[in-house]
Amino acid sequence: MKKVDSFLGYFLAFLMAVMLLSVCWQVFSRYILSSPSSFTDELARYLLIWIGLLGGAYAAGQSMHLSIDLLPSKLVGKAKQRLQLVIHALVIVFVLATLVFGGLRLVYITYSLGQTSAAMQIPLAWVYIILPISGILIIAYKIRDIGITLNASNNIKTEEV
Repeated sequence: MKKVDSFLGYFLAFLMAVMLLSVCWQVFSRYILSSPSSFTDELARYLLIWIGLLGGAYAAGQSMHLSIDLLPSKLVGKAKQRLQLVIHALVIVFVLATLVFGGLRLVYITYSLGQTSAAMQIPLAWVYIILPISGILIIAYKIRDIGITLNASNNIKTEEV
């Protein structure tokens, strides 16, 4: 997973750089050239979607997501680990239903209808494909976290013996 983390981090930085260039070109062409570029606004919007979704997957992999930890901070030992397992399982179920299945459905519908973007004329399925991709990444990270939690649980059992 370290290679995935590294690739994802660099890819997100690349997407942000492209979005920065796109927005700078939009400002330059609008106010200096008095002829705004037709595709930069749309490109920045789609890049923001990709950055948001991939960034969410990256944050899930780094355990940097915002969370309310009132209950987990009060629990210790097996009770805390069980709660963590339940949380990871609920995240997997939610992501599977919304991002993976819902995203695949959206990609299929937009692809089968042949919908394209207004300015760039790219298939909208390309824009929406990031939904199931980020969902799969989040699920992979949560499965890894379940393994870490179970491994920690086994270490506690061996220490007790």
